[in-house]
Amino acid sequence: MGENWSKRCLGKQGPELGPIGIGTWAIGGPFFSGEGCHYPTGAPLGYGEVNDKDSIRALHCAIDLGARLFDTADAYGTGHGERILGEATKGKRDQVFIATKFGNTYDEATRTLTGVDVSPTYVREACEASLRRLQSEWIDLYQLHVGDLALDQADAVADALDGLCDDGLIRSYAWSTDDPERAALFCRRKNVSAVQFDLNVFSDAPGMLETCAAYDCAGLTRVPLAMGFLSGKFTADSRLSDTDVRATPPTWLPYFETGGGAKAEWQARLDAIREILTSEGRTLAQGALAWIWARSEHTIPIPGVRTVAQVEENLGAIDFGPLREGQMREIEGLLGRA
Repeated sequence: MGENWSKRCLGKQGPELGPIGIGTWAIGGPFFSGEGCHYPTGAPLGYGEVNDKDSIRALHCAIDLGARLFDTADAYGTGHGERILGEATKGKRDQVFIATKFGNTYDEATRTLTGVDVSPTYVREACEASLRRLQSEWIDLYQLHVGDLALDQADAVADALDGLCDDGLIRSYAWSTDDPERAALFCRRKNVSAVQFDLNVFSDAPGMLETCAAYDCAGLTRVPLAMGFLSGKFTADSRLSDTDVRATPPTWLPYFETGGGAKAEWQARLDAIREILTSEGRTLAQGALAWIWARSEHTIPIPGVRTVAQVEENLGAIDFGPLREGQMREIEGLLGRA
């Protein structure tokens, strides 16, 4: 990829964000599926209990180490994640690029998601509520958080978002979706220069990467560490609290057994590529990030953090850079994708 591999921007003309962002799903704390949400009522959707002081220390550490992109959502802890990010970036707003999301409705009192609303009126209300929680006058990137929204509804949402851009409340917008057709619908618009989607060494997304290349959009890649699985810290005997989504994993989270233990088939795949990912002194997590950087020049992984140690490890991956082309081919063979 050359010496400039780490220069990654929001589109061709957008701001330079660096090669890695900070995800804040985990710092939102516990929240659950309520009536009207498409998950079973009461299902945990967060990462369990969290210490807000530790979260703020971690976010301050990330800023001090040069991280610029911070990704959150109003759904994370039903507003709590945004509040913590707002507190951590107070007085530092000009140093950070804040991306948040909308589309899920929620009840803050019960910490439950209650459904979906993407009406123009709600989009503006949600934006204004996020601005208050973030203690900011603008949002750098505002993302539609309903990945399967019907295409015929998406144009109306985009029109509403263009209005927020015109009013200075947001500076750009995107769609958090794993569908290339939906991503392309937004990427054709002038105020769009990014898309967010799942990508990690176990879960490739060639169609989404092709869309990013075609429209010169940044690819903010969520779950880059497979919700912590690629850190290597989970075993078959691992157990997580009943407020952690990984303890009762939904169908899109195949790496964990009920209770939070590592699923054997995925543990075997990780073991197969462990030596490559830990090459040159990398940790497993750093190797997983190196794979994402090597996969495409458009990728900006946004691993979640809760502690200073996680921030330091993730940002430390930059020192090693992307995996080499030969290593990428070897991983494809070992995972049976060659």
